[in-house]
Amino acid sequence: MAHPSQLGFQDAASPVMEEMLHFHDHALMIIFLISTLVLYIIVAMVSTSLTNLYTLDSQEVEIIWTILPAIILIMIALPSLRILYLMDEINDPHLTIKVIGHQWYWSYEYTDYDDLTFDSYMIPTQDLTPGQFRLLETDHRMVVPMESPIRVLITAEDVLHSWAVPALGVKMDAVPGRLNQTTFIVARPGIYYGQCSEICGANHSFMPIVIEAVPLQHFENWSSLMLEDA
Repeated sequence: MAHPSQLGFQDAASPVMEEMLHFHDHALMIIFLISTLVLYIIVAMVSTSLTNLYTLDSQEVEIIWTILPAIILIMIALPSLRILYLMDEINDPHLTIKVIGHQWYWSYEYTDYDDLTFDSYMIPTQDLTPGQFRLLETDHRMVVPMESPIRVLITAEDVLHSWAVPALGVKMDAVPGRLNQTTFIVARPGIYYGQCSEICGANHSFMPIVIEAVPLQHFENWSSLMLEDA
Protein backbone atom coordinates (compact mmCIF):
# COMPACT_ATOMS: atom_id res chain seq x y z
CA MET A 1 0.00 0.00 0.00
CA ALA A 2 0.99 3.64 -0.24
CA HIS A 3 3.00 5.24 2.59
CA PRO A 4 3.13 8.85 3.84
CA SER A 5 5.60 11.02 1.89
CA GLN A 6 6.14 8.18 -0.60
CA LEU A 7 7.62 9.11 -3.97
CA GLY A 8 6.88 7.04 -7.05
CA PHE A 9 4.61 4.05 -7.47
CA GLN A 10 3.80 1.26 -5.08
CA ASP A 11 6.01 -1.82 -5.25
CA ALA A 12 4.96 -4.05 -8.14
CA ALA A 13 3.28 -7.32 -7.15
CA SER A 14 2.52 -8.61 -10.66
CA PRO A 15 4.58 -9.09 -13.86
CA VAL A 16 2.49 -6.53 -15.76
CA MET A 17 3.02 -3.87 -13.09
CA GLU A 18 6.76 -4.54 -13.19
CA GLU A 19 6.73 -3.92 -16.94
CA MET A 20 4.73 -0.73 -16.44
CA LEU A 21 7.28 0.54 -13.91
CA HIS A 22 10.12 -0.19 -16.34
CA PHE A 23 8.26 1.64 -19.10
CA HIS A 24 7.62 4.59 -16.80
CA ASP A 25 11.34 4.89 -16.03
CA HIS A 26 12.17 4.48 -19.74
CA ALA A 27 9.76 7.23 -20.81
CA LEU A 28 10.83 9.50 -17.95
CA MET A 29 14.47 9.35 -19.04
CA ILE A 30 13.48 10.23 -22.61
CA ILE A 31 11.46 13.20 -21.35
CA PHE A 32 14.41 14.29 -19.19
CA LEU A 33 16.81 14.14 -22.16
CA ILE A 34 14.38 16.07 -24.40
CA SER A 35 13.88 18.76 -21.76
CA THR A 36 17.65 19.08 -21.26
CA LEU A 37 18.29 19.36 -25.00
CA VAL A 38 15.55 21.96 -25.54
CA LEU A 39 16.78 24.01 -22.57
CA TYR A 40 20.36 23.88 -23.91
CA ILE A 41 19.24 25.03 -27.37
CA ILE A 42 17.22 27.91 -25.91
CA VAL A 43 20.14 29.08 -23.77
CA ALA A 44 22.55 28.69 -26.68
CA MET A 45 20.33 30.71 -29.04
CA VAL A 46 19.98 33.50 -26.51
CA SER A 47 23.65 33.70 -25.53
CA THR A 48 25.48 32.86 -28.81
CA SER A 49 25.33 33.55 -32.50
CA LEU A 50 23.13 30.50 -33.21
CA THR A 51 20.33 32.90 -34.07
CA ASN A 52 21.97 33.99 -37.30
CA LEU A 53 20.14 33.54 -40.59
CA TYR A 54 22.22 30.58 -41.75
CA THR A 55 21.42 28.53 -38.66
CA LEU A 56 17.68 29.24 -38.72
CA ASP A 57 17.40 28.37 -42.43
CA SER A 58 19.73 25.36 -42.26
CA GLN A 59 18.47 22.32 -44.17
CA GLU A 60 20.40 20.06 -41.80
CA VAL A 61 18.61 21.47 -38.77
CA GLU A 62 15.20 20.89 -40.36
CA ILE A 63 16.12 17.28 -41.19
CA ILE A 64 17.27 16.66 -37.62
CA TRP A 65 14.18 18.09 -35.95
CA THR A 66 11.99 16.03 -38.29
CA ILE A 67 13.75 12.67 -37.95
CA LEU A 68 14.65 12.89 -34.24
CA PRO A 69 11.04 13.19 -32.97
CA ALA A 70 10.05 10.25 -35.17
CA ILE A 71 12.80 8.11 -33.62
CA ILE A 72 11.73 9.18 -30.11
CA LEU A 73 8.10 8.26 -30.83
CA ILE A 74 9.18 4.81 -32.02
CA MET A 75 11.25 4.31 -28.86
CA ILE A 76 8.17 5.08 -26.76
CA ALA A 77 5.56 3.30 -28.92
CA LEU A 78 7.20 -0.12 -29.22
CA PRO A 79 7.45 -0.92 -25.47
CA SER A 80 4.03 0.62 -24.76
CA LEU A 81 2.37 -1.55 -27.43
CA ARG A 82 4.06 -4.59 -25.94
CA ILE A 83 2.65 -3.81 -22.50
CA LEU A 84 -0.83 -3.21 -23.93
CA TYR A 85 -0.67 -6.64 -25.55
CA LEU A 86 0.40 -8.25 -22.27
CA MET A 87 -2.46 -6.56 -20.42
CA ASP A 88 -5.09 -7.74 -22.92
CA GLU A 89 -3.79 -11.29 -23.36
CA ILE A 90 -5.78 -13.86 -21.36
CA ASN A 91 -4.55 -17.42 -21.76
CA ASP A 92 -6.19 -20.29 -19.87
CA PRO A 93 -7.02 -18.53 -16.58
CA HIS A 94 -6.97 -20.76 -13.50
CA LEU A 95 -9.77 -18.81 -11.82
CA THR A 96 -12.52 -16.45 -12.98
CA ILE A 97 -14.10 -13.93 -10.63
CA LYS A 98 -17.00 -11.66 -11.48
CA VAL A 99 -16.87 -8.26 -9.76
CA ILE A 100 -20.03 -6.16 -9.53
CA GLY A 101 -19.95 -2.54 -8.42
CA HIS A 102 -22.82 -1.15 -6.35
CA GLN A 103 -23.50 2.12 -4.57
CA TRP A 104 -21.33 1.77 -2.53
CA TYR A 105 -19.77 -1.66 -2.17
CA TRP A 106 -18.43 -4.53 -4.28
CA SER A 107 -19.85 -8.01 -4.87
CA TYR A 108 -17.66 -10.97 -5.83
CA GLU A 109 -18.78 -14.15 -7.59
CA TYR A 110 -16.33 -17.03 -8.02
CA THR A 111 -17.81 -18.47 -11.21
CA ASP A 112 -15.83 -21.73 -11.01
CA TYR A 113 -17.61 -22.60 -7.73
CA ASP A 114 -21.27 -23.05 -6.91
CA ASP A 115 -22.67 -20.42 -4.54
CA LEU A 116 -19.31 -18.86 -3.69
CA THR A 117 -20.43 -15.23 -3.63
CA PHE A 118 -20.18 -12.44 -1.09
CA ASP A 119 -20.46 -8.68 -0.68
CA SER A 120 -17.49 -6.59 0.45
CA TYR A 121 -18.21 -3.52 2.57
CA MET A 122 -15.76 -1.04 4.05
CA ILE A 123 -15.20 -1.47 7.79
CA PRO A 124 -16.32 1.74 9.60
CA THR A 125 -13.62 3.65 11.43
CA GLN A 126 -15.08 2.90 14.86
CA ASP A 127 -14.94 -0.86 14.17
CA LEU A 128 -11.31 -1.02 13.07
CA THR A 129 -8.89 -3.15 15.06
CA PRO A 130 -5.21 -2.22 15.70
CA GLY A 131 -3.20 -2.63 12.51
CA GLN A 132 -6.10 -2.12 10.12
CA PHE A 133 -6.15 0.82 7.73
CA ARG A 134 -8.87 3.46 7.72
CA LEU A 135 -10.94 3.66 4.52
CA LEU A 136 -9.12 0.62 3.08
CA GLU A 137 -10.22 -2.41 5.12
CA THR A 138 -13.25 -4.52 4.15
CA ASP A 139 -15.30 -7.10 6.01
CA HIS A 140 -14.68 -9.68 3.25
CA ARG A 141 -11.50 -9.83 1.19
CA MET A 142 -11.15 -11.13 -2.35
CA VAL A 143 -8.89 -14.14 -1.83
CA VAL A 144 -6.91 -15.47 -4.81
CA PRO A 145 -4.14 -18.05 -5.26
CA MET A 146 -0.72 -16.57 -5.94
CA GLU A 147 1.23 -17.31 -9.15
CA SER A 148 -2.00 -18.21 -10.96
CA PRO A 149 -3.62 -16.35 -13.89
CA ILE A 150 -6.79 -14.71 -12.57
CA ARG A 151 -9.47 -13.44 -14.95
CA VAL A 152 -11.74 -10.74 -13.56
CA LEU A 153 -15.09 -9.92 -15.19
CA ILE A 154 -16.19 -6.45 -14.13
CA THR A 155 -19.57 -4.79 -14.37
CA ALA A 156 -21.82 -2.46 -12.35
CA GLU A 157 -25.41 -2.59 -11.20
CA ASP A 158 -26.24 1.11 -11.01
CA VAL A 159 -23.65 3.72 -12.06
CA LEU A 160 -20.10 3.80 -13.36
CA HIS A 161 -17.42 2.42 -11.04
CA SER A 162 -13.78 1.53 -11.59
CA TRP A 163 -12.04 -1.48 -10.04
CA ALA A 164 -8.41 -0.50 -9.43
CA VAL A 165 -5.53 -2.10 -7.50
CA PRO A 166 -2.31 -0.12 -8.14
CA ALA A 167 0.19 -2.72 -6.91
CA LEU A 168 -1.18 -5.24 -9.43
CA GLY A 169 -1.38 -2.81 -12.33
CA VAL A 170 -5.15 -3.32 -12.62
CA LYS A 171 -7.70 -0.62 -13.40
CA MET A 172 -10.88 -1.43 -15.27
CA ASP A 173 -14.16 0.48 -15.55
CA ALA A 174 -17.34 -1.16 -14.27
CA VAL A 175 -20.13 -0.13 -16.66
CA PRO A 176 -23.82 -1.03 -16.16
CA GLY A 177 -24.97 -3.42 -18.87
CA ARG A 178 -21.44 -4.16 -20.04
CA LEU A 179 -18.99 -6.89 -19.03
CA ASN A 180 -15.34 -5.82 -19.12
CA GLN A 181 -12.50 -8.19 -18.38
CA THR A 182 -8.92 -7.97 -17.21
CA THR A 183 -6.34 -10.37 -15.89
CA PHE A 184 -3.48 -10.43 -13.42
CA ILE A 185 -1.02 -12.75 -11.73
CA VAL A 186 -0.01 -12.05 -8.14
CA ALA A 187 3.70 -12.77 -7.88
CA ARG A 188 3.96 -13.06 -4.11
CA PRO A 189 1.69 -13.58 -1.10
CA GLY A 190 0.34 -10.49 0.57
CA ILE A 191 -2.58 -8.11 1.00
CA TYR A 192 -3.11 -5.50 -1.71
CA TYR A 193 -5.40 -2.49 -1.42
CA GLY A 194 -7.31 -0.53 -4.01
CA GLN A 195 -10.29 1.78 -4.29
CA CYS A 196 -13.02 2.71 -6.72
CA SER A 197 -11.38 5.11 -9.17
CA GLU A 198 -14.52 6.54 -10.76
CA ILE A 199 -16.58 9.23 -9.05
CA CYS A 200 -19.79 7.26 -8.47
CA GLY A 201 -21.69 9.30 -5.91
CA ALA A 202 -21.74 10.57 -2.35
CA ASN A 203 -19.96 7.54 -0.82
CA HIS A 204 -17.49 7.09 -3.67
CA SER A 205 -14.52 7.13 -1.30
CA PHE A 206 -15.99 4.40 0.90
CA MET A 207 -15.81 1.35 -1.38
CA PRO A 208 -12.28 -0.03 -1.05
CA ILE A 209 -10.87 -3.21 -2.60
CA VAL A 210 -8.76 -5.71 -0.68
CA ILE A 211 -7.08 -8.65 -2.42
CA GLU A 212 -5.41 -11.32 -0.33
CA ALA A 213 -2.99 -13.54 -2.26
CA VAL A 214 -2.27 -16.89 -0.63
CA PRO A 215 -0.71 -20.23 -1.65
CA LEU A 216 -3.00 -22.58 -3.55
CA GLN A 217 -3.54 -24.91 -0.58
CA HIS A 218 -4.64 -22.03 1.64
CA PHE A 219 -7.00 -20.82 -1.10
CA GLU A 220 -8.60 -24.25 -1.36
CA ASN A 221 -9.09 -24.34 2.41
CA TRP A 222 -10.63 -20.86 2.35
CA SER A 223 -13.00 -21.72 -0.51
CA SER A 224 -14.12 -24.89 1.31
CA LEU A 225 -14.90 -22.91 4.46
CA MET A 226 -16.81 -20.28 2.49
CA LEU A 227 -18.89 -22.94 0.74
CA GLU A 228 -19.69 -24.59 4.06
CA ASP A 229 -20.84 -21.27 5.51
CA ALA A 230 -22.99 -20.65 2.46
